[in-house]
Amino acid sequence: MTRLRRIGQWAALVLILLASPLLLGGSGGLTLNRSDQVRRFTRAVEFDYVSWTVESLLQKLEYSALRPAGYLTEPERKSLVLQYAELIGETARLRGELEAILGDPQLADPRQAARPVGLELEETRGRLEALRPLAESVLQEDVAAVLEDLGLGWGRALFPPVSFRFSSLPSALVVSPRELIRQDANLQLVPELSLEQQIDLESQVEHGLDVSALVVGIGGLSTYPTMVMETTALDWVVETIVHEWVHHYLAFRPLGLGYNRSPELRTFNETVASLVGQRIGREVLARYYPEHLPPPPSPNPPPPVPGEPPAFDFQVEMRETREQVDALLAAGKINEAESYMEARRRIFWEHGYRYIRRINQAYFAFYGAYADVPGGPAGEDPVGDAVRRLWEVVGDPIAFLRRVARMNSTDDLFAALPG
Repeated sequence: MTRLRRIGQWAALVLILLASPLLLGGSGGLTLNRSDQVRRFTRAVEFDYVSWTVESLLQKLEYSALRPAGYLTEPERKSLVLQYAELIGETARLRGELEAILGDPQLADPRQAARPVGLELEETRGRLEALRPLAESVLQEDVAAVLEDLGLGWGRALFPPVSFRFSSLPSALVVSPRELIRQDANLQLVPELSLEQQIDLESQVEHGLDVSALVVGIGGLSTYPTMVMETTALDWVVETIVHEWVHHYLAFRPLGLGYNRSPELRTFNETVASLVGQRIGREVLARYYPEHLPPPPSPNPPPPVPGEPPAFDFQVEMRETREQVDALLAAGKINEAESYMEARRRIFWEHGYRYIRRINQAYFAFYGAYADVPGGPAGEDPVGDAVRRLWEVVGDPIAFLRRVARMNSTDDLFAALPG
């Protein structure tokens, strides 16, 4: 039985490789011509998926054959994953310390002063890299076990197999028309691109094509194996693994096959993956890492304190921004919409959201597809609202996933809602 399962996993890898163009959104169908135009500016800095995928698959196949995580006890498996997360945190601390020393103007020889920290960072990175494949194997098996127990496997074989790799992720250059919000291109760039280079690239694309452009960071990507960012936040890691696996699952079914056909289907896919990823991610944490399970979000916000102004609500404020931008663009007031978005960005900045470097049409084209919670960058989005309503009606995440996977269009989604 074990041998048959191994053969099935290898066959699944081949099938997923053949289907891999379906697992990456943003450059097919409606957006092909625009992507080709944008590549005039990005070709030299685009991420090399072929080399990354070949290297990652060879390593995954080796570990699939040896399965070293299978020889560990449950406490050892958990300890290994937590140790890996601690090393990620230690690496980040040492990197920050190194940068602070190198940038200290009061040091006569910053390079010499930084040498001990640099050596410690190199040693820690070596330990991290040695543990990485094993930590990945344990987390893959943890997620797969929960998915199988929930009934998503064929017998005891899950298809597609859960497979991911911790990696430095590429950033994504997102392009939208200026006159409306629509993702026309999404091209992945090398992780080494500096912020200055990202800003220069946005400017070149915008001035060369008269579009809205934005380079955004991403935390996971539906390559195969999935790319997942290194972070100490284990709850986020597990949720992302499940989220991207849902995209793999849907890629062989009508809903996923339609990902690139329209912005509405992209929102449909992403919202499904987000909802299922959050729910099943919590089940994985509850089973294997309960001390890392965050409390469930409160269904009701705390009441306002009398005499004090209401707290700044990101979701509400961003929804208001999106709706006003949509109205201005619909009226043909492009310059006014762009001035308004910059003014709103400054307000978000003043309230602590300093990671938002720009708000433009491309910002909403990218973030608006993730409509798992009401409001936010999606604005008044009927697709996200319909997915959330169906999620509440069905109740069970697996029944929900199987039901929506068979849908070919948003018409199918709206027809499935009661009343």
